Amino acid sequence: MSDTGRSSANSWLTLLLAGVFEIGYALSVGGSHGFTRLTWSLVAVVFFLLTLWALSVALRTIDVSIGYAVWAGIGAAGAALLGPVFFDESLTAVQALWLGVIIVGVVWLKLADRPAKTQEPVESPRTAQGVAAGAREAQVVEH
Repeated sequence: MSDTGRSSANSWLTLLLAGVFEIGYALSVGGSHGFTRLTWSLVAVVFFLLTLWALSVALRTIDVSIGYAVWAGIGAAGAALLGPVFFDESLTAVQALWLGVIIVGVVWLKLADRPAKTQEPVESPRTAQGVAAGAREAQVVEH
């Protein structure tokens, strides 16, 4: 894998990590009840700083428009899926369906970020023979 490919993969992994931190931030803000609970509030501040740091690192090589959309999508979907686990929230089938659409969109954006494969033009046998013949003629003229 080239350095560019490795850098891109690392950026996407960092963006994924930023999304996980965003989920933590969203859930802890919910648990803080308007920053009236100290422990949850401190956890929210830590996750907030971590998500901004990881997002800024990822956006060094990922376009802001794509990176921000993916980050926000991960945070929104993750918070909606984990909200019922940690809090007294509900998740209907219709909500789950649309969260699935967000997740598919995030994956699709990642796949669309892959560089297009470039193919070298292949010389046809006729062209290659013509070049070789021209080189032989040039040698004959020189001598």
